[in-house]
Order: sequence, then C-alpha cells, then structure tokens
Amino acid sequence: MSAVVELAGVGVRRGTTQILENVDWRIEEGQRWVLVGPNGAGKTTLMQILAAQLHPTTGLVEILDEIIGAVDVFELRPRIGVCSSALAHRIPPHEKVRDIIVSAAWAVVGRWNESYDPMDLARADGLIEQMGLSGLTDRSYGTLSEGERKRVEIARALMTDPELLLMDEPTAGLDLAGREQLIAIMSQICADPDAPAVVLVTHRLEEIPPGISHALVLDHGHPLASGPIEQVLTSQTLSRAFGLPLEVTTRNGRWSAVAARR
Repeated sequence: MSAVVELAGVGVRRGTTQILENVDWRIEEGQRWVLVGPNGAGKTTLMQILAAQLHPTTGLVEILDEIIGAVDVFELRPRIGVCSSALAHRIPPHEKVRDIIVSAAWAVVGRWNESYDPMDLARADGLIEQMGLSGLTDRSYGTLSEGERKRVEIARALMTDPELLLMDEPTAGLDLAGREQLIAIMSQICADPDAPAVVLVTHRLEEIPPGISHALVLDHGHPLASGPIEQVLTSQTLSRAFGLPLEVTTRNGRWSAVAARR
C-alpha cells in the first residue's frame, strides 16, 4: 500500500518546551488509526501537523505525496477532512445545516456570495442522509443538540471527498445516547472500503469505534507504541502512558480500561 502520511523524526518545540520529539509514523491507504494518550501528550499538536496547519520544528512530513514546506498548503488542505472543536467554534450559530456542509467545497465557514453546482448540493444532501440529519437541513447550527452538531461537523469534513479524515475527540461533551450514535456512524465510515484513511484522537478507549485497525500511543510527546490495535492497546502500554495501573479489555470490537484491582 502507498503511504497517505509519512513522518520521520518529527519534533515540535515552543520556546523551551519540547511538545513532540522523534515521531516516526506511517499511515497507509485504508488504515483506520486511533491516537491515544493522556492530556498534554501532544495529540492535538500532532493532528495539527497532519492537517497541514502546523510546520514541525524538526523532521520530515509527507502528506498525500506532498512535502510540508515544499507545497502550497492551501492546495493541500482541501484534500484533508478535519473535524475538531477549533473548527466548530468558527461556525456561525445562525448558519443552516446544509450551508455548513456545502460551504466546505469552497473551504469557507459561513456562506456568502459563492455559488454551488447541483453536484455539490447533491453531495451535501447525501451526507445529511448518511449522518442521520434528514429533517434538520434548514435548522440553524445554534439550535442543534451537541450530538447533532458533531454529525454536521463530520459531514462537513467529508464534503470534499477527502483522502485523509481527521477527527479530534468528536465524542467529547456528548451524553451516552449521543456518544453511541456517533460511534455507530464512525464505525460505518471505518467499514466503508471507499472511505479515506482515518485518524481519530481520544483518551477514552470506550469511544473507539469498531473498525479502527491501528493505534499510536503518545507519552509526553514520544511515541510509546504503534501498530495493529490489538498489539498496541495493552494493559502494560496504557498503564505506562497514563501513569496508573490499568486493566484493558475488548469485547465485540469495543475497548475499555479501568484501574487494575490490587
């Protein structure tokens, strides 16, 4: 398989603080990754690099056959779908659901005077149906539940038919029903052979959807383990990452972690 993402010796330093160091990571077509680690491990910084929003201090970053630093990132970014709280905060509360999704075709947040052809509108309507948002097309973003907003954000991330899909803690802030509904949608995306390569960030194993194939565990900016998910998400590895004895289990494709009994 060809690489969608390849990182070699990547590091990020801000002032005297080393946020990431010596990150080597290869994501291939068809792979579905989860990025796990405690708060402050460098997950969000690494996702910003994958989204072509941040240049590393050291190392080489190749995304979709383009070298960061030698490519116009404004041409690269439309090939990457991003669902994150940072983007969500930029969506005007009065914006209609359909407009939020279709405006991704122009890489803008909030419709203005741009025009869309019938194929764009059909694509948006198909994503609305896929995400279980039928009937909410003309609802404003500010009136949606948190779960509905998350589904709109994922639909927007998929609007341009990206080659790489990044989801940064999409289930954060959801109640149990909203979380499970979103996990089911993410699992459908993971199971779709035509879906892009996926990278999901979470620090709760219970939020990993069935279908995720690989995992990378970060510990204070360093990759602790990387590879097939069953080999990486072990009690030993996650206990070390989170600094707490943990018991990791999996059942029917769902993961969980609890403090180990003494």
